[in-house]
Amino acid sequence: MQLSLFDAGDYYQFPVELLDYTEHFLSEDRATALEKILIETVPWKQGIQKMYDKEVLTPRLTAWYGDDDKSYHLGGNQFSVNAWTPELLGLRYKIQKLTGYKFNSVLLNFYRDGNDSVAWHRDKESELGNRPVIASVSLGQRRNFDFRKKDDHQNKYSLPLPHGSLLIMKGDLQINWEHRIAKSMRPMKPRINLTFRQIREL
Repeated sequence: MQLSLFDAGDYYQFPVELLDYTEHFLSEDRATALEKILIETVPWKQGIQKMYDKEVLTPRLTAWYGDDDKSYHLGGNQFSVNAWTPELLGLRYKIQKLTGYKFNSVLLNFYRDGNDSVAWHRDKESELGNRPVIASVSLGQRRNFDFRKKDDHQNKYSLPLPHGSLLIMKGDLQINWEHRIAKSMRPMKPRINLTFRQIREL
């Protein structure tokens, strides 16, 4: 049984110290304007990933931005990052001012429709540290963000992330929980997700 984080009543048991959630982090107008700018100006790319010994196209578009227009190593891969834009710098400052956490890069994911997704995973790369803090801003179509316990897949929850919302993942979340954005059979409009991270030099 998959439970909503906010509507589970007495069944709600998700460790609240692992998440901070702000539904109206950005106003409707600001979120809509930012979504339009990002769709039109970001140099989106479609990656390749291995699945069952085959190489397949990643079911979403991505782009990296970060400090000093340099490359980052993450999980054994090297990423060339784009220099911060004024819009992304402003968003980073707003998140840092609210949360007190610092970030030096942001990964943008563009889900074009309901066919785009990200599979179950944990952000556990050593470059992120043992207990990484990741700030996730959602723009556009509301999509469900699913969690499941790494060692008990029946223990799972779903959090709908609306336009302009902010979710902070922290603590031991990446150690003990997996997360995903599932494909949808229902028609879906575009969605952009921005995940701000602090990548360490190893």
